[in-house]
Amino acid sequence: MADLSKVRNIGISAHIDSGKTTLSERILFYTGKIHAIHEVRGKDGVGAKMDSMDLEREKGITIQSAATYCEWGDFNINLIDTPGHVDFTVEVERALRVLDGAVLVLCSVAGVQSQSITVDRQMRRYSVPRLAFINKCDRSGANPDRVMAQLAEKLQHNPAFVTYPIGLEDKLEGVLDIVNMKAVYFDGEGGSDIRVEEIPVHMADKAGELRRRLVEVAADFDDSLMEKFLMDEQPTTAELMAAIRKGTLTMNMTPVFCGSAYKNKGVQTLLDGVTNFLPAPFDINNEALDQDKNEEKVALASDPSKPLVMLAFKLEDGRYGQLTYMRIYQGTVKKGDFIFNVSGNKKIKVPRLVRMHSSEMHDIEEARAGDIVALFGVDCASGDTFTDGTVNYSMTSMFVPEPVIELAVAPKDKAGQVNFSKALNRFTKEDPTFRVSRDEESGETIIKGMGELHLDIYIERIKREYNTEVIVGRPKVAFREAISQRAEFNYTHKKQTGGSGQFGRVGGFIEPLPLDAVETYEFVDDIVGGVIPREYIPACNKGFQEALQEGTIIGQKIVGVRVTINDGATHAVDSSEQAFKTASLMAFREAYMKAKPIVLEPIMKLEVSAPEEFQGTVIGQINQRRGVIIRTESDVAYVTVEAEVPLSEMFGYSTDLRSVTQGKGEFSMEFAKYSQIPKNIQDEMAKEHAAKRAEGR
Repeated sequence: MADLSKVRNIGISAHIDSGKTTLSERILFYTGKIHAIHEVRGKDGVGAKMDSMDLEREKGITIQSAATYCEWGDFNINLIDTPGHVDFTVEVERALRVLDGAVLVLCSVAGVQSQSITVDRQMRRYSVPRLAFINKCDRSGANPDRVMAQLAEKLQHNPAFVTYPIGLEDKLEGVLDIVNMKAVYFDGEGGSDIRVEEIPVHMADKAGELRRRLVEVAADFDDSLMEKFLMDEQPTTAELMAAIRKGTLTMNMTPVFCGSAYKNKGVQTLLDGVTNFLPAPFDINNEALDQDKNEEKVALASDPSKPLVMLAFKLEDGRYGQLTYMRIYQGTVKKGDFIFNVSGNKKIKVPRLVRMHSSEMHDIEEARAGDIVALFGVDCASGDTFTDGTVNYSMTSMFVPEPVIELAVAPKDKAGQVNFSKALNRFTKEDPTFRVSRDEESGETIIKGMGELHLDIYIERIKREYNTEVIVGRPKVAFREAISQRAEFNYTHKKQTGGSGQFGRVGGFIEPLPLDAVETYEFVDDIVGGVIPREYIPACNKGFQEALQEGTIIGQKIVGVRVTINDGATHAVDSSEQAFKTASLMAFREAYMKAKPIVLEPIMKLEVSAPEEFQGTVIGQINQRRGVIIRTESDVAYVTVEAEVPLSEMFGYSTDLRSVTQGKGEFSMEFAKYSQIPKNIQDEMAKEHAAKRAEGR
């Protein structure tokens, strides 16, 4: 079995079109996992290895994160290539949740883009140390120094070049290795032959300057290095590398590598960086919650001899049933072992254990702490924790954003109903941001997701993978309701029927939570003196939660509410859980109208880039769509406009943008926040909802 210090679990993530999949492809080629290079949008029609879905190959984008493993020297690397498109953000979340380190890929022309900022935020959320790779240094307009400045300004990193391109654009020859002060060239078929030479004379000054900067940044993490830096002495290579690693692991420094994956330059030096600077499994502090000790935090050790703890982070329904991707944090799992799913405490036998290489499977007998593997025939949900039964630990799951867009869908003919249901069941299990519900009034099936592309891809997959044509309604925005002020309630629920009746009284108040609060509902129990017995408190909480499912203005979910109960009354015979649940539900409805309810709409962060001559038209278009311009930036005859725009105004935007910019404008959009809708629009929506309800009666 591999030595744990030689294992690296890494992800590759970036803005769409920065070259992540091309980079993964080169990594597999240089590590001997594949023997020929295929391009993402290749003429040979094969497509990249990591894009195993037909749709991915056609559209030239990554939709699902693909996992593989490879060897570099005596290191084992588990690699996950994640999507760059914001609609598939949950794929990035789930990959980062289980990875130890990451490579942030940036385009040397476009630099730090909106999605790079999102990915960086996700890396911080899970405290994932990272390297940066400035790709596409062969493209016209390549400027790694500018990207470096953006890393510091826009992302607040503390970056330093570890490799730097020799020549740019079509003159890219190789890279400078700043740690060893050598020039590295990549010759032969596919850049596989590495040639190391002295630094060219014309780049000696630049190399000296970059070396000083690297030592200066790294010296912050090592006192002896700091002394040498102040005395103007040169550190040894080993000292410098140890300091860079220390800075990277604490996320206080970002080593920056350069190259061009497409032109086969600089990828091998990046692989050296992955093994030298990114963490081994035991360098990361992983914690679980002990369910037997009131969710007390427990540190997990990357030790194969300790009790087993592993997390299911991704599900896929394949030809042979459900495939569950697992990250093992502690202990060992063997084929034929019994494992326990902590949620529901189900005992399962491990029928088959595999390592994934994109869509291929390689059978293995056992896996240990630090490994990423896949299991067959394990029925579970994404985010479930598995143990060997000796401990009752659960790992915290990942952050799942709320869907912002919905569509009514139905199979074209009755015969497709079974496959249609199968597809929806499968996709909801695999993707936590894809939700399916039924509209009780219209009887329609509603699918919800993170954006138009997200839902389009699933509809396309139903057609292809399940052979079912789908009728699609107009896209609708997922509005929410909220309250704008505090309101009291005091409600008594009384019902007398033959035998025992129902009685429960609840008193308290509701108040709005801040709009940026992580939780959308908070329950505060301020009952003293047992006026409501302890056993009925959970029923009150349930009643309030039920009331939140549908607001009265437009019938949408209510968010951002804190409910406090501080009074109540009970009856020795007639009180029950049901009575208190009903009392709470009715109390909330009574207080809701007094709390001045408002409608919230999803606001998207929009980033548009277009040639400078179209700046006025682009801004005019955003203003027409109730957008608020946050900033504009000009660079090399192109302008980038950042704005916040209501999602409801963004349908059909891509066509409009293309027509006013002669097809040269591009945009990316991601969910930013929920915000109050203008009063006149709210009144119109309320009228429509009331009319619909009257019809329904």
